[in-house]
Amino acid sequence: MSNAITALSRRKLLAGAAALAAAPLARPALAQGAPVRIGLMLPFSGTFASLGENIAAAFEMYLVEKGGRLGGRAIQVVRLDDESDPAKSVQNVNRLVGRERVGALVGTVHSGVVMAMVQASRERGVPLIIPNAGNAAATRELCAPTIFRTSFTNWQPAFAIGKSLADRGVRRAAWVTWDYAAGKEATEGFREGLRAGGAELVRELTLPFPENNFQPILAQIPGLNVEAVGAFFAGGGAVQFVRDYASAGLKDRIPLVGSGFLTEGTLAAQGPAAEGVRTALHYGDGIETERNIGFRRAFRERTGREADVYAVQGYDAGQLLAAGLEATRGDIGAERALVTAMRAARIDSPRGTFTLSPQHNPVQDIYLREARGGQNVVVGVAAERLADPGTGCRMPAA
Repeated sequence: MSNAITALSRRKLLAGAAALAAAPLARPALAQGAPVRIGLMLPFSGTFASLGENIAAAFEMYLVEKGGRLGGRAIQVVRLDDESDPAKSVQNVNRLVGRERVGALVGTVHSGVVMAMVQASRERGVPLIIPNAGNAAATRELCAPTIFRTSFTNWQPAFAIGKSLADRGVRRAAWVTWDYAAGKEATEGFREGLRAGGAELVRELTLPFPENNFQPILAQIPGLNVEAVGAFFAGGGAVQFVRDYASAGLKDRIPLVGSGFLTEGTLAAQGPAAEGVRTALHYGDGIETERNIGFRRAFRERTGREADVYAVQGYDAGQLLAAGLEATRGDIGAERALVTAMRAARIDSPRGTFTLSPQHNPVQDIYLREARGGQNVVVGVAAERLADPGTGCRMPAA
């Protein structure tokens, strides 16, 4: 997905990361006077190309705003198309850190691909900023001082929409998703969000990734005696599910809600079926702050496109990198000082100001959005200053 859909299970993610340890990956010395080379490892082709382009465009826009220099050092961006292909991820990371001699990595969208970047950061101390991939392992079991995230974990928006339902008086809800790692993490968040408000997840309904024959699942919902149905899908699956839910006559009987990617980037294709569907995400349409209005204007002028959550995450990756390099006067190799400054950063984001948790996840407001006229209109805050629990993270000293 947008949230880096991967069919890998958590076990496979961890096993794949462990296997990467065998791959040789020397980190070259970087001349202090030379430009700092930053590797943008993102999808620039294939299904997620538009996501990668918006992340990169906003990251580079921030550098332009800073005159192309951070901490007094010129910044040189090296783009690499990861093709959202986990099989090529180790080779791509080796190319960036070895032959291209980058001092830091920014990426990626796909959760399977990001694991190679996580392992490089853990083993070689290469600073990594994740501007999208929502898999929990990167900042839970595999956390490290040099690994940071400017996006979300799959748990966060699902927890927020569950809590929002409970706060509105819903006591019984069901959840529908694909049976894969991201779906399981979102399910965990939804259940815990409901529980925090005294509500109950009475049934989990899943189907194999990436199947989109939802009819057998939809047929079960009327008999569950629930007051709402939550869902975690994205892309084409989200389009089909929302349409099928409405076609089954369920939309007006049992409200449909979801993690934000259920309607993020899909509203045009979903059409009237999505109208009124509420979702939770860390960005949305109609955030009328000076910071967001200015950001959206600048992004539109630079790219001819409207900014989205991916652009915001890329822009904030630039801001977080700047916090580290300003503190070290451009010395990307001063790991302890760089990490300390990044960990303490307060990011003035278009989404709203956020800080970082001890596990280096954003502590951020998760907005409640409602699909209206082709937009995900912010109608409130589903969860204030929400941090991922960081379960399993044993952060070593920087």
